[in-house]
Amino acid sequence: MNRKYEHVIVLGIDGAGSFIKDAVTPNFDRIFENGAVIYDALASNPSISAECWGSMLLGVGPEVHKLTNGIVSSTPYPVDSAFPSLFRRIKEAFPEAELGSFCDWNPITYGIVENNLGVSHDSKNDDELTPIICDYIRSKKPDFLFIQFDSVDGAGHRHGYGTIEHLKRIGEVDVLVNDVYTAAADAGIIDETLFIVIADHGGTNPGDGSGGGHGGWTDGEKYVTFAAAGKGINNTVLEKMNIRDLAAIVLYAFGIEAPEFDEAGWTSQIPEGLFNDSSIGAYRDISHLTGAAPRISKVAHTSELIQED
Repeated sequence: MNRKYEHVIVLGIDGAGSFIKDAVTPNFDRIFENGAVIYDALASNPSISAECWGSMLLGVGPEVHKLTNGIVSSTPYPVDSAFPSLFRRIKEAFPEAELGSFCDWNPITYGIVENNLGVSHDSKNDDELTPIICDYIRSKKPDFLFIQFDSVDGAGHRHGYGTIEHLKRIGEVDVLVNDVYTAAADAGIIDETLFIVIADHGGTNPGDGSGGGHGGWTDGEKYVTFAAAGKGINNTVLEKMNIRDLAAIVLYAFGIEAPEFDEAGWTSQIPEGLFNDSSIGAYRDISHLTGAAPRISKVAHTSELIQED
């Protein structure tokens, strides 16, 4: 296996959607200044946490993995699933690999990651969890680390997505992103690390102070941020990506061969232009699997198109 990175750190910001571009995020901007960024990567449909994080970690769509918030909260992920998580695929390729899953929303670790792999894990709110993560990075220098911060989604639910309060929390989490990045630098591994920030979904803003939601397919819900930095990453704005592509990206980073593309199974791909590697194949259109076209509504709702009577 031609391992391209010794370490991969994926930092997921739940509920950030594409709104990172509207928030004050000096650390994000600096970290990815020479990296690859896209603000309209496509979430999974429905735009709900389990469906989206499941797609990212498993490389298949919700119609295949069939995970919901209720399932991942109550049922351990099968250790023998036909759709292994990234953790299992990495562990099978590198049995001695140090793996970590540190999530505010613990159902990710419980319901999307196999529990027989010896994955290091913890679950606390973002601000309490970050120092634990940083200590873990400095001491263990993990091969693969997955992080999920949940407070941005909480702000979106309370105040509406894209509101001043939601954007303010994104800016506060930007400081935590820098803490994690700095810990990797302190550990002496940053030059051999693929560092990724990704959101799972966005959300709505009714505009009446009632708070926001998600699960639909409006622009505010379905478009999300992805950013990658590290050696071999092009300095570019990506044109097309689905969040399930995270799985193919991580496998590529570790030199692990991805499964064959199959619309009834693995549909994760490497976005065109992400890596400086001409051997990566053309990107396949899977919009017919995701319902990528905006739905038409008779009532105003975030950025949906409005049907004229």
